[in-house]
Amino acid sequence: MSYIEYLEGEHTAHMAMFEALKVTFPLISEVGLAMRHCIQQGGKILLCGNGGSAADSQHIAAEIVGRFKKERKGLPSIALTTDTSILTSVGNDYGYDYIFARQVEALCRPEDILIGLTTSGNSANVVRAIEAANEIGATTIGLTGGSGGKLNTLCKYNIVVPSNVTARIQEAHIFIGHSLCEILES
Repeated sequence: MSYIEYLEGEHTAHMAMFEALKVTFPLISEVGLAMRHCIQQGGKILLCGNGGSAADSQHIAAEIVGRFKKERKGLPSIALTTDTSILTSVGNDYGYDYIFARQVEALCRPEDILIGLTTSGNSANVVRAIEAANEIGATTIGLTGGSGGKLNTLCKYNIVVPSNVTARIQEAHIFIGHSLCEILES
C-alpha cells in the first residue's frame, strides 16, 4: 500500500467518524451552555487527561484563558496536567491514580466544572478526579469514546465519540473542545 492509499483510507475513516459525531451536537451545545453558565456564576473550568488527552486539556484551557476567536477578558480555566511538582509528589505519595483527584480536592468548588478527557472513559486517575468533583458538587463532563466507559455513569454529561480508534477519538475531542469554546465565547 502506498502512503497516498494509506492517507486516503485514514481520511475516509476520519470523515465517517465526523459524520457519525453529528448525533452528539445537541449534547455538545448543552455542555457549552453549561460552561457559559459556570463562568457567568463565577466558576472556573478544570480539565484533566493523560497523554494526548493531557495535551488536549491544556489546549482547551489555553483557548478559554487566552481567547478562541473573540477579543475578550481571560476566562478562568486550569489544566490539571501542567504542574510537574504536584503530579510527581502526589504520584509518589498517594499513587498515580490520585494525581488529578488531589488537585480537584484543593481547587474545585461546587460552582465549577471538571472536564475529564479519556478515550476509553476508564482512566483510573480521571475517574477518581470525576468522583472527587462529584463529592464537591461540581458539574462533571466527560469527553470519551467507544462505549463511554465508567464516565457514562459518573458524569452529568458524557460526550461519547462514536469510534473505538484512539486517533479518531482524539481528533473529535479537539473539534468538540473548539466547539465548546465557540459556544462559551458567543
